[in-house]
Amino acid sequence: MTRKDFFLTTVGLPLLNMELKAFENEIIGNTYAAAIMPVLFVGHGSPMNAIENNTITQNWAKLGRELPVPKAILCISAHWQTQGTKVTAMEHPKTIHDFGGFPKALFDAQYPAPGSPEFAQLTIEEFQSGHVNKDFEWGLDHGTWSVLKPMFPKANIPTFQLSLDYTATLAQHIEIAKHLQNLRKKGVLIIGSGNIVHNLGLLNWEGKPFDWAIEFDETVKNKIINNDLNALVNYNKLGKTATLSIPTEEHYIPLLYTLALKQNNEQANFFNETIEMGSISMRSLKIG
Repeated sequence: MTRKDFFLTTVGLPLLNMELKAFENEIIGNTYAAAIMPVLFVGHGSPMNAIENNTITQNWAKLGRELPVPKAILCISAHWQTQGTKVTAMEHPKTIHDFGGFPKALFDAQYPAPGSPEFAQLTIEEFQSGHVNKDFEWGLDHGTWSVLKPMFPKANIPTFQLSLDYTATLAQHIEIAKHLQNLRKKGVLIIGSGNIVHNLGLLNWEGKPFDWAIEFDETVKNKIINNDLNALVNYNKLGKTATLSIPTEEHYIPLLYTLALKQNNEQANFFNETIEMGSISMRSLKIG
């Protein structure tokens, strides 16, 4: 006798329907929870992190083991700025070595993850505006692959990038980011990759963090905890520490993409809360 027959013949159809409904809710609930992917902001720092074994990269590797396996990865990197918003749509994105003065081993490093033309198309459809265009030239810059190489070393997850429109205001970047929310429900891990404090002109090669860098990094952390996204969009009102920490905005903007995707019931969990070379914050966070 099957389980269904047993219930029909012994306890009746009403109880069977109640059990099946509870079972259905359990399955749907679990499936839904598994489908809502976390969203990350990663302070990527030096591209040498791609090939070094240190506390930063160990934490990336640990996170990669703990995260649900994504169907695809979408990265918003500080290192791809375009006029208008673009999304990479090639099947096999190249590894871009967009830096200079580093050892040959770093230039030899590759991250041969497949692309995702299908998810690129879905991304465009989420905007419903025609203002996001496919790109077949870029690839994966070091803001993406230097993080993913330690995090997902097998390079077997389809990976694509969304560019930063250099003509957009910070408020407009927030609105662009909100269009990506449904991708989280489709199994896409979205990563903003930059640095909260990023002043290459004031590096301290001895490694001691500047007081102003510590102060601004902590200010941003507190604004995130308090869900004060408006203050982070208007960071120029946060004083001199903000000016020193953000001489240009491209490394700061990916943080706003991540925070724009935070849902009301979600908390931000921080990791890699250090400042390297005096003026580069490695602070990172996971939402969801």
